Amino acid sequence: MAIMDIFSDVQQFLSEPKKLFIGGEWVEPSSGEYFPVENPATGQNFAQVSMAVEADVDRAVAAARNAQEGAWAKVQPAERSRLMIRLAELIEADAENLGQIISLENGKPYTNAYKGEVVITANIIRYFAGWPSKIEGSTIPVSPRGGEPMLNYTLREPVGVCALIVPWNFPLSMCAWKLGPVLATGCTAVLKPAEQTPLVALRLAELIQKAGIPAGVVNVLTGFGDRAGAPLSAHDDVDKIAFTGSTGVGRMIAKAAAGNMKKVSLELGGKSPNIILPDADIVRAAKGSADGIFYNQGQVCTAASRLYVHESVLDQTLEELRKHAAAHLVGPGLDPANTMGPLVSREQHGIVKGYVDRALNEGAELICGGKAPAHLEGGYFMEPTVFLDRQEQACIAREEIFGPVVTVMSWSDVDELVHRANNTPFGLAAGVWTNNLKQAHTIAAKLKAGSVWINCWNVVDPASPFGGYKQSGWGREMGKNVIDAYTETKSVFVDLS
Repeated sequence: MAIMDIFSDVQQFLSEPKKLFIGGEWVEPSSGEYFPVENPATGQNFAQVSMAVEADVDRAVAAARNAQEGAWAKVQPAERSRLMIRLAELIEADAENLGQIISLENGKPYTNAYKGEVVITANIIRYFAGWPSKIEGSTIPVSPRGGEPMLNYTLREPVGVCALIVPWNFPLSMCAWKLGPVLATGCTAVLKPAEQTPLVALRLAELIQKAGIPAGVVNVLTGFGDRAGAPLSAHDDVDKIAFTGSTGVGRMIAKAAAGNMKKVSLELGGKSPNIILPDADIVRAAKGSADGIFYNQGQVCTAASRLYVHESVLDQTLEELRKHAAAHLVGPGLDPANTMGPLVSREQHGIVKGYVDRALNEGAELICGGKAPAHLEGGYFMEPTVFLDRQEQACIAREEIFGPVVTVMSWSDVDELVHRANNTPFGLAAGVWTNNLKQAHTIAAKLKAGSVWINCWNVVDPASPFGGYKQSGWGREMGKNVIDAYTETKSVFVDLS
């Protein structure tokens, strides 16, 4: 197995315990505690990072507030754009190191980390760098009761200090999804990465510092949800919280935010229906469906985990899925030959394996996969897994698994199909594969999901809004829609009489 050598820059980065980034400085945690970061491909610890606690949250929020009301408030929109473009350039220049750090702590193949995260992260920051000079108010023709001449105009102002809590499945690009609009609108941030994947956020902080972004504009706290995330969510001097993660944690964050009525945006779980119509290009549809569930080891909120196949093309689709599952090479992400890495942790591997075992007990038919590859030891690996559950009776057809497990169901009636597809508490994404344009648009209009993909899957762009219906979240990220989430609108009246 040809494992890539660890780059010297990465070795140097990992050689010492990582501190917290607060107010533009690298500081020791108040707790004096550090915790290990595990390589999920080996199960071995390879780095130490700071354990942030409530006192560190207070320090970071204060630094963000000082920057918000001080140096950052004086930076003109054109200068914010320049700083963001500089950051994007630094991300690109450090792409190989960032990709390797992601692969080490998350497990995903290096190629996916490089192309699927680092390149995309730079593109997101560059997209939002175009926004600072375009955030504007308006003049409004009002009709005062007294008839006096009156000028009314609006201002768009930064919402203030933002708490950003990001997940482990895309540990760099999710930072950019939130930091992009923070920097564009003139807000400041306290960023808390997931405890499983803190290192790439700390590397990003080094680049933020190098880009010349003023001290305190972005602060990074590493640690656990109960000791850092909870006090950050409830902090009375935080004006907004943006969270990506599970629906259960999202509910807790929404409750914590009620104390000072801070703004909240949530991008949560999904159980996305993916529909293959009988007239679809089955080879193409099966390839897209396989990519939609096996990419990133299935650890994607929009994973195509519920596959509805018309009964007339069911056998052909299953055969194609078998081929794509068998074609994946599972192993450590730093082996360039591998196309699928381990799950992120022992805990996550146990969750996925538990779902597989339960599905078998509930009568689902295992088509392929369902276990760890026999030749791999020490890491948290799982083969690409396909189940057939024609009438979706098993738990795997209803609950989010967050692993490389797809449940295939058959259908014959379109109206019943749409009802089944929408019969879920989630509404993040959906897909339709067909050559019938009218049918595609008709079904897409009826699906209750924030993103609908026709003859494709997981197409996301910084210019297009992303978010979910129902229990998949509140609000939208990306595009012009997200600017509203990070700004306040002020109405100003001037008596001209």
